[in-house]
Amino acid sequence: MNLELVVNAKGSEVDIALLKDKVLTELHKEKGGQDFTVGDIYLGKVHRVIPGLNAAFVDVGYEKDAFLHYLDLGPQYRSLNKYVKRTLQGKQNTPDLTDFKVEEDIDKNGKINDVVSGSQHILVQVAKEPISSKGPRLTSEVTLAGRYMVLVPFGDKISLSQRIKNSEERTRLKRLIQSIKPKRFGVIVRTVAENKKVAELDSDLRNLVDRWNKLHENLKTASPPKRVLGEINTTSSVLRDLLSANFTNIHVNDNDLGEEVKTFLRKVAPNHEKIVRVRHGEDLFDKLGVNRQIKSAFGKQVNLKSGAYLIIEHTEAMHVIDVNSGSRKGGDRGQAQNALETNLECAEEIARVLRLRDMGGIIAIDFIDMHTRAHQRQLYEKLKECMKDDKAKHNVLPPSKFGVVEVTRQRVREVTDITTEEDCPCCNGTGKVEATILITDRIENNLRYIVEENKEKKLTLKVHPFIAAYYKNGLISQRMKLAMKYGISLRVVGDEDLPYLQFSFLNAKGEPADG
Repeated sequence: MNLELVVNAKGSEVDIALLKDKVLTELHKEKGGQDFTVGDIYLGKVHRVIPGLNAAFVDVGYEKDAFLHYLDLGPQYRSLNKYVKRTLQGKQNTPDLTDFKVEEDIDKNGKINDVVSGSQHILVQVAKEPISSKGPRLTSEVTLAGRYMVLVPFGDKISLSQRIKNSEERTRLKRLIQSIKPKRFGVIVRTVAENKKVAELDSDLRNLVDRWNKLHENLKTASPPKRVLGEINTTSSVLRDLLSANFTNIHVNDNDLGEEVKTFLRKVAPNHEKIVRVRHGEDLFDKLGVNRQIKSAFGKQVNLKSGAYLIIEHTEAMHVIDVNSGSRKGGDRGQAQNALETNLECAEEIARVLRLRDMGGIIAIDFIDMHTRAHQRQLYEKLKECMKDDKAKHNVLPPSKFGVVEVTRQRVREVTDITTEEDCPCCNGTGKVEATILITDRIENNLRYIVEENKEKKLTLKVHPFIAAYYKNGLISQRMKLAMKYGISLRVVGDEDLPYLQFSFLNAKGEPADG
């Protein structure tokens, strides 16, 4: 498997695409000056304590107060609160916790008004970005994430990722971290730490301790609401979380950003610096075909190469996905088997789309009806397998008696929403049409189906004159490329009576081909 990262800068915004074997898997958008990013740490001020909700509303500088539930305070809340008070009062002159007297953990079944009061200054971390009309969701269980581990102040526990299965490696890592971690700090060891050398782990830990020192320095003179430690930028955080030996290229279109990426790589993975390719001034999303994949994955209808397609609707409360077989070739395997194969194919695409669009909350998926329990179980296992690499917390339920699969997926930021419709060229923009870049995909999908299913060798494609001109243009035209690819005779005819993005195929007798 080859992984490529495409970092495309446009003004103050940076778009980041992760390609897995040339297929768009993740898309991140970083807006210049964006505050309230997951991981940012703020000194806030408690506005209201609501005993009925067992929660408090905290002013962190956002237009709406942020929400902090009692369960998000963290067991070591009293220790953190004491540390913050002493630092603000000038009594905690060192970030080191070696001689810091840790307080007793709070009761996990306690009440928020027992430990939090109005107007109190409180150190919090953004757990969820502002979504819709809601302010940020906060936690006081402050953590600092690195490449190989996560640093947890005021604790001593060492936890290892459950994905590290080898018992000898787990023992090695635990002993190693125990020997290098500072006192009064807990550590969560990430999956990528498996089989890493002592020097790499030690370097990552020292970087995290440096960030804790910076937080302490910024906290000394802070007054709420104030951000005291920002999460590293999106580009670096994506590299931190995703970088692996499978990365083959990192494409960047800005010299300064390219140097920033190289600097980050020198710290965390020096042997990967050579894979950075800086192509200044180019629109890499166009050059590498990312925009085309965005247009195909972010519309209401998502088409698969087989002819099947998804319809995706988004409401305030949930997402709904409808699975359709469309023009997918069924063959002679029977309706039940065809339904299963279509559902399995769509399950893989759904898992990709959920991750790509960062869809969260409740997702209801209406698969094609299957009446065999074994097939339902196979679909359930397939969807779980496809979502295994999704880092967002999620839960997949087996198909209900109506054939609907329910998925819950952690929502920490707004769902990525990209407009794929374009102004209609035929009515001067008073109407909207689907992305014109996708019409060629639809035409080829239908052509493939007709050739494979009906064994047609001579076809006529009727399209709007604008589209016909595209297919006919050039010495080796798109029409010729399709004809050679599928071994057929293909004629393209412009028809002004056809709507802009509609088309039809005719067979050798001039009759509609079954597509």
